[in-house]
Amino acid sequence: MSFSPTLIFAVIFCVQSLAAMLQNGFMVTVLGREWLQSQALPAGDMIVACLAASRFCLHGLAILNNLLNFFVFWYKNNYLGIPWDFINTVTFWLTSWLAVFYCVKISSFSHPIFSWMKWRISRSVPKLLFLSLFFGGLSVISSVTGSIIAFQMMASKNCTLTYSWKMLYGYFYRYHALLMWVTPFFLFLLSIILLMLSLYWHLQQMRYHSPRPHDHSTQAHTTALKSLAFFLIFYTSYVLLLLISTTRAITIYDSWYWAWEVITYTGISLHSAILMLSSPKSRKALKKFSHLCVASS
Repeated sequence: MSFSPTLIFAVIFCVQSLAAMLQNGFMVTVLGREWLQSQALPAGDMIVACLAASRFCLHGLAILNNLLNFFVFWYKNNYLGIPWDFINTVTFWLTSWLAVFYCVKISSFSHPIFSWMKWRISRSVPKLLFLSLFFGGLSVISSVTGSIIAFQMMASKNCTLTYSWKMLYGYFYRYHALLMWVTPFFLFLLSIILLMLSLYWHLQQMRYHSPRPHDHSTQAHTTALKSLAFFLIFYTSYVLLLLISTTRAITIYDSWYWAWEVITYTGISLHSAILMLSSPKSRKALKKFSHLCVASS
């Protein structure tokens, strides 16, 4: 039996997605237990916990959706498209809110708007989480509408009407992608740019006033930027893959599709690993778990 590149990339995608589910499940367990026990959680950890939960679901649905799509079952019963759209949209917005939270908390801008946001951001996190669910709900409504349009396209026998439905379907999904995926991506990108500007101005001030290259503000800037800038590369590829998939330029039977899936979801997994290792609670639980494994062996 010959192994095609498509099959190899598909197997790699499934294996690394299952590993990512274990990783995100671990973070959800640690932070969720802390949340339930203390009835409170720092604002940043709240976003990370919800983001880990959404990514756990995203990886699981991506495996099911891609495999069912690959084996043609999806064509007859596209039941997973709607929940995947919901989870994907929620994940997009949670990732953007995390970048915004880092930007507001760490940046050293003296503008009154930033001062007000720095004071309000922690108390606004529950509202931001609810807003992510709200956009996910809008995405579900949008997906259902798109499915109705697609059904009308297949049911119609009038060629002129079918062409009109196809045009409407194409415009619909372009605006859907713009609102649900591209908007939070630009919010994420804007947060990174503002953090870079803040770090630059902070270093300029330090150079002329009190040169301390290893102060806490500089370290906070660089740590956040390393995490966000690293993820930006894979985040961009993910957005491009979603936009290309709406045009049907590549299909699920192309090896490039699976290669791109592997690269993108590996980036999401690595970003989750960075978040896990950056959290003191997760590091403590991971160290305790490793000690238990060594003791049991």
